[in-house]
Amino acid sequence: MLNKVPGVTIWFWIIKILCTTVGESFADWINMTLGVGLIGTALIFTGALAAVLAWQLGAERYIPFVYWLTVVVVSVTGTLYTDILTDSQGVPLALSSSVFAGALAVVFGIWYVRERTLSVHTITTRPRELFYWLAVLVTFALGTATGDWTLELTGWTAGVSVLLPLGLIVTIIVGRRLGANAVLSFWLAYILTRPLGANLGDWLGSPTGEGGLGLGTALTSMIFLAAILATVVYLTRSRSDVIEVREPADAPRALNPARERGMLAYYAVVAVAAAALLVWANQQPHAATAEEDTAAPVTSHVTPQEATSPFPPPEIAKFRAITADTLAKVNSGDQRAATARVTDLETAWDDDQSTLEPRSEKAWSFLDGEIDQVLTALRAPHPDKATEVSALNTLLTSLG
Repeated sequence: MLNKVPGVTIWFWIIKILCTTVGESFADWINMTLGVGLIGTALIFTGALAAVLAWQLGAERYIPFVYWLTVVVVSVTGTLYTDILTDSQGVPLALSSSVFAGALAVVFGIWYVRERTLSVHTITTRPRELFYWLAVLVTFALGTATGDWTLELTGWTAGVSVLLPLGLIVTIIVGRRLGANAVLSFWLAYILTRPLGANLGDWLGSPTGEGGLGLGTALTSMIFLAAILATVVYLTRSRSDVIEVREPADAPRALNPARERGMLAYYAVVAVAAAALLVWANQQPHAATAEEDTAAPVTSHVTPQEATSPFPPPEIAKFRAITADTLAKVNSGDQRAATARVTDLETAWDDDQSTLEPRSEKAWSFLDGEIDQVLTALRAPHPDKATEVSALNTLLTSLG
C-alpha cells in the first residue's frame, strides 16, 4: 500500500507541535472548564481514538486531515493516561516516566525485530502502521510524564520550561546535520515535541499571575485548531508531504557508520548535560517553596476586613454571589453544575486581576490563595463534598 505517514518536512514538525499544544489545552478545557472530570474525559477520548484510528487504518493512502486528526486525538489520549496515573492513582512522575520509557523500548524492539526498520518512510504494511501508532501513543504518554516531572523537579514556569525541550531539539538538529542516525534523531525529536507543545500551550493559556499570557484554554485551543486546519488545507492541496512509495523499502543504510557511532557519544553528552541542568535546578530555591514559606504569616495577619476593604464593594459582592451559588449547588449534590459555576469565579477573578492586585498585593494574594483552594477541591478527580464545603465556606468568610 502507499506510505500512510507524511514526509518529514518542516511542515511535519510545525503541525506536530500545533497538534500537541491543542491536545493539551483542549483536554484541560473539557476536563476542568466543562467539568467532565479526568476519568470522563479519558473515556471520551479513548472512544474517539478508536474511531479515528479505524478511519486512518481503513484509508488506502495518506490523507492529511485523517492523519493529523488521529495525531491530535492520540496526543490528548496519551496525555490523559499519564494524568490519570499521576492525579488519580498517585503514581510518582519518576516512576511513570521510567515505565513509559521501558514500554517504548519494548515497542521499538519488537517492531525492529519483526520489520528490521523503524523508519517512518517505510510505513507501507499494516503491521508497520500498527507499530507506528502504538509508538506514537507511548511517546505522547512518555513526553507528558517527563515534561511534568521536569516542572516538578525544577519549579520552572511554563514559559521558562519551553526552553529546555526547544534547546534539546536544536541539539538534535545539529546532530543530524553532523551525521547522526536519521531514525534515532527523528524519534528523539518526536518525543521532545510533546513537552515543548504542552508547555507552550500552558504558557499561552495560564493566567498572567502564574507566568502565562492569560489567553485561556478555550482561546488557545481555537487559535491552534485554526492554524492546524490552515496547514492541513495547504498540505492537502500541495501534496508536498506525500511519500510515493508502494512497496516496503529496505531500512536506510548509514552513509557513514563511523560518524553515526561518534554522534551517539554526542547525544550521550547532551543527555548528561540535560540531566546535570535538572539536578542543578532541583537544588535551587523554587518559587513554590518561597510561597509556602511566606503563606502562613500572610494569611495569619489578614482579616476579612483587610482582605476586602481595598477592593470595590461591587466586585467583592460579585465574587461572594458566585461562591454562594457554587456552595448551594454542592450542597444539593449537583457536582457538574458546581464545577461549571466555580469556573465563573475563576474567570471573573482572573479578569479583574489587573485592576485589583495593584490596590493591595497582600489582600489579593490572600484571596487568590483561598480561591485556588476552592478550585482544587471542586476539580479533584474524586471530589470530596466535605472538603468542597469547607473551602467554599472559608472563602465566603473571607469575602465578608
